[in-house]
Amino acid sequence: MMMAICSTAVAFIFIIVLSLGCYMILKLRCRSSDDKVVPRNWPLVGMMPALLKNAHRVHEFATDVLKHSGGTFEFKGPAAFANLSMLATSDPANIHHILSKNFSNYPKGPHFRKIFDILGDGIFNVDSQLWELHRKTTLSFFNHAQFYTLLETNVWHKVEKGLFPVLDWFAEEGAEFDLQEVFQRFTFDTISKLVLHHDPQSLCLGLPYVPCEKAFNHAVDALLYRHIFPESCWKLQNWLGIGKEKKLIQACRAFDGFIYSAIKRLELMMITTNIKNNNNDSDDDVSLFTAYVQAYKQQEQPQAALLTTTTTTKFLRDTFLSLMFAGRDTTSSTLTWFFYLLAQNPLVQANARDEIENKLNLKQEIKRFFKLEECHKLVYLHAALCETLRLFPPLAIQHKVSTAMDVLPSGHLVKPNTRIILLFYSSGRMDSIWGEDCMEFKPERWISGNGRIKHEPSYKFPAFNAGPRTCLGKEMSFVQMKMIAAIILHHYEFQVVDSHSVSPSDSIIIQAKHGLKVKFTKRSM
Repeated sequence: MMMAICSTAVAFIFIIVLSLGCYMILKLRCRSSDDKVVPRNWPLVGMMPALLKNAHRVHEFATDVLKHSGGTFEFKGPAAFANLSMLATSDPANIHHILSKNFSNYPKGPHFRKIFDILGDGIFNVDSQLWELHRKTTLSFFNHAQFYTLLETNVWHKVEKGLFPVLDWFAEEGAEFDLQEVFQRFTFDTISKLVLHHDPQSLCLGLPYVPCEKAFNHAVDALLYRHIFPESCWKLQNWLGIGKEKKLIQACRAFDGFIYSAIKRLELMMITTNIKNNNNDSDDDVSLFTAYVQAYKQQEQPQAALLTTTTTTKFLRDTFLSLMFAGRDTTSSTLTWFFYLLAQNPLVQANARDEIENKLNLKQEIKRFFKLEECHKLVYLHAALCETLRLFPPLAIQHKVSTAMDVLPSGHLVKPNTRIILLFYSSGRMDSIWGEDCMEFKPERWISGNGRIKHEPSYKFPAFNAGPRTCLGKEMSFVQMKMIAAIILHHYEFQVVDSHSVSPSDSIIIQAKHGLKVKFTKRSM
């Protein structure tokens, strides 16, 4: 087994060396402007030279290529590695076809499960009945009558005990700090509290090091490289414990240590609660942990065979890790880019702040929290968040594999087992989709003539995915983001540090590569 992996890895190293040689030749040749954008398909190495050249800006590179290719492009990998060839698209018609119309032909597939093996049997990693189990259980939790009351309580607790003290300290000291890190800590604490009934208090004065919280960043970096490099190459790195795989291994240990200890504590709490209630279920129970324990036990035997694990604890670990990925990274990423774009667009910032203060008739208050009903009134703020999600969707790419022959609306033939990459980052930056002003930050494009949010089809605006796999936490995300954004805009002035360069990270989650360095000052009330 390892002999085969080593042989394949050696072959890939040879391909890399050959690709670098082609890249040097490419630099010496005079090429047309189109040739500079669209990768050349070289003998043996395919289009790898262009990919290596643009590895530091992979999302922008993909967007440039798609703009010159009508929204869909066939990437040819090295001849020796057929699994590196793929079909990339940002075409709304293709996205609609793959994620909705012909959904059953494009499952996640076994290759996706290998890439995201750290998620095990979590909702993002599975298909068919097991996915239905996850969807049904999570949706029932979000639809519980007390869910948004619980969400409000958790958010306000973290704002009062974590966000305010930290931001006030930085404002009083006049110190620069990374706003992205603050948001990541905030969302890590709130999703942990919501899912695991435990606040790890990573967001507090001193910003303590919490291994599990930092592990998410290492994981998303490594997972993008698994999309690009051959399976044998990253598996060898994993076996040797080197490169990005080393950090992924360390991240897995941090996840396991944090989540397994939380599960053990919850199991003891559930036993104690059952004894007190004489084993009578309560209709007021709003515990995701309890819901998944019951769902696992109630599933039929044929469905249980779909699991890669046979223990309840491992299933819960996979489930909660997936939900924590979604709850931490997507919301923190969007808020980071939202405040970056506000800093670049002072008029939009002023409009958002005016709406908060005028529509909610705010008085001079020392500290102010925004409730669910109030957030629903903030149309312009909602539009600005939609515009942020268009330009910087948290999930940059979606990975699919075809099961049968198909023809996409764009006319591209799809053979069985074709790797398809849906590029959501590119979708929001195509003038063919959003018009010539697609690179401008304009919340107004989301507001209809009657002053309400304008609906855009999910295949045109896939920030929350599309079709049956549309994000179940979409509404929860908007509520949480609007609460936090309104709190900060009402209480603080901010500016991005002039010398700080901000660009998207080369990972599956579009984070700010070097964070978002800012300075805060308190607003006079």
